[in-house]
Amino acid sequence: MTREQVRELRRVAEENFGWSQLHDYQLQAMEQVMAGRDVLAVLPTGAGKSAIYQVPALLLAGPTVVVSPLIALQHDQIDGLDGSGMPGAFALNSSQSRGERARTWEAVRRGDAEFVFLSPEQLAKDEVLDELSRVGVSLFVVDEAHCVSSWGHDFRPDYLRLAPVIERLGHPRVIALTATAALPVRRDIVARLGLRDHREVTGGFDRPNLRLAVERFTDDQDKRGTVVDRVRDLATRRGLLYVATRKDTEFYADELTRLGVRVAAYHAGMKAADRERVHQEFMADELDVVAATSAFGMGIDKPDVRFVVHASAPESLDSYYQQIGRAGRDGEPATVTLFYRPEDLSLQKFLTSGKVSEKPLAEVARALDGHEEPVRPAQLDDEVDTSVGQRTRAVNLLEQAGVVATTGMGGLEYIDAGRSPEQAVDDAVEVAEAHQRLIRSRIEMMRGYAETAGCRRQYLLGYFGHQLPGPCRNCDSCDTGTSEQETSGSGMFPVDTVVRHTEWGRGTVMSAAEDRLTVLFDDMGYKTLSLSAVAERNLLTTEQGGVEPSGRDR
Repeated sequence: MTREQVRELRRVAEENFGWSQLHDYQLQAMEQVMAGRDVLAVLPTGAGKSAIYQVPALLLAGPTVVVSPLIALQHDQIDGLDGSGMPGAFALNSSQSRGERARTWEAVRRGDAEFVFLSPEQLAKDEVLDELSRVGVSLFVVDEAHCVSSWGHDFRPDYLRLAPVIERLGHPRVIALTATAALPVRRDIVARLGLRDHREVTGGFDRPNLRLAVERFTDDQDKRGTVVDRVRDLATRRGLLYVATRKDTEFYADELTRLGVRVAAYHAGMKAADRERVHQEFMADELDVVAATSAFGMGIDKPDVRFVVHASAPESLDSYYQQIGRAGRDGEPATVTLFYRPEDLSLQKFLTSGKVSEKPLAEVARALDGHEEPVRPAQLDDEVDTSVGQRTRAVNLLEQAGVVATTGMGGLEYIDAGRSPEQAVDDAVEVAEAHQRLIRSRIEMMRGYAETAGCRRQYLLGYFGHQLPGPCRNCDSCDTGTSEQETSGSGMFPVDTVVRHTEWGRGTVMSAAEDRLTVLFDDMGYKTLSLSAVAERNLLTTEQGGVEPSGRDR
C-alpha cells in the first residue's frame, strides 16, 4: 500500500469517525479490500473490526451490505454509526413495519443508504436480492463469521446460504469478521463463503490483562455455593456469570438477588423484549451481574466488565475464549475464573454421542434426485416429511458430502457423480460423525485447559495456533509455580506444520512444547501426542510443502 493510500484511509477514518489512529492490522485488512480482494479478519473482541469495512465503504461506490445475526446487534452497530455522525445506516429485519421497510428501500434506491444491515434470513428472500442486485453492492460484510462454520461454537444454518447470495450479487468484495476462529473454523469460513483470492488478517489473541484461574470441585452443591459467594464478592464491579442451562440462569439470579446483588437472568428462551431489557440495563450499569447462557454477549461492547465467571465448563475453548473476551476491554485488569467439575464435561460429551438420523437425509436425497432442475428449499415441504430444522440440517450435511449443491439463484440440485441416494446418505453420515469426533475432541481440549498444571494462557493460545514463548505470569498456575516446567517450542514440528499420522491421517500442528504437541486432524479432531512416542514409533511425517499455505498476513 502506498503512502498516499494510507493517508487517504487515515483521512477518511479521522474526518468521518474521529479515529486519529488506525492499528496496523486494520490498515492491512483495508489495503486488501481496496485492492479488490476478499478478506477474513480474525481479531479479538474490542479490536475495532467494524472499522475494517466502515472506512473502505466510504471510498467505494455503492452500498455496503452487513450481515448480522441478531436484531439487537444490528441496532447497536447502527447506533454506533449514527453516534459518529455518519448518515446512511439502515436495517432490514422482521421487527420493522411495512412502512419502515419501504422507507429503507427508498433510501437504498436514492443512493442514501451507505450501510444496509440484514440478517441472513432476509437474504433468503428473492425480492430482497433483486433490489440489492439493482443498486450494485460494493462490499458484502459477514459479521460474526464463525456462524457459517459447522465446526464453530455458534453455527447458524442460515449462514450457509450466503455463498450463493454473494454470487447472485456479482461477488462484490467480501469481508468476513470474527473474534474467534481456530484453524478448522477459518478453513470452513473461506470454503463456505466462497472467498476468492482472499487474505487473512489476524490480530494478537493474547489478552494479558485477564487473570486466568480454575477452581476444581467434586461436589456440585459445593461448587454452586462457592460460585454464589464469589460472584457476590466480585459484584462491587460489573461482571458476567456464564452457566450451562436456562434453569441455572434462574437459580443463580435468585440466589444472588437474595444477597442484594443487582442481577438478571438471560437465555434464548426469554421473550425478545425481556432479553433487550436485560441487555440495556447491563450496558447502563443498572445491573451488577448477568447470569446467562452462551446466548448473551454477541456484540457486547462494554469496556468495563471486570470479571467473567463460568459456573461450569463450556463445550469448547472456542466458546470460552469468546466469552472471557468480554472482560477488560478497556485494557484494565479483569479476572476470569472457571469453576470446574469433571462430570460437567462428561455430560457435554454424552450430549454429542447420539447417532445421526438417516431418515431426513434419505428423504431429501431422494426428493432432489427426482428433479431434473434445481429446487427451491421451500418446494421440498410437500415432498419431505420432516421438520424445517431437520430438512435444513440434512441439506447442509449433503452439501458438505458433495452430494447437493446450491445454485447461484438459491436452488438445490442433486449432483449425481454415480452416487445413489443411499450412497449419498452414507457419505453424509460420515461427515456428521467426523463432526461429532471433532466436537468430542474439543471437549477434551477444554478438559485439558481445566486440568493443566502448566501456564493456562500458553495452553489457551496454543489451541488457536498462537505460541506464547514463556509462562504468562498472570494465571493461577504461574502464581503457584507449576507452570515453570512448561517451555514452548518443538524443533521437530513447528506450529502450522502439516503432518500425516499413520492412523489418523492428515493434520496441522496447533501447539508444541518440549515433550508433546497438539495436532488438529482433519477427520479425528484435536489430539495431544507425546513427542517421545512420536519419535519411537515414527507416528508422524511432514507432508510435502511443510507448512500449509493460508494466505495469512502476520
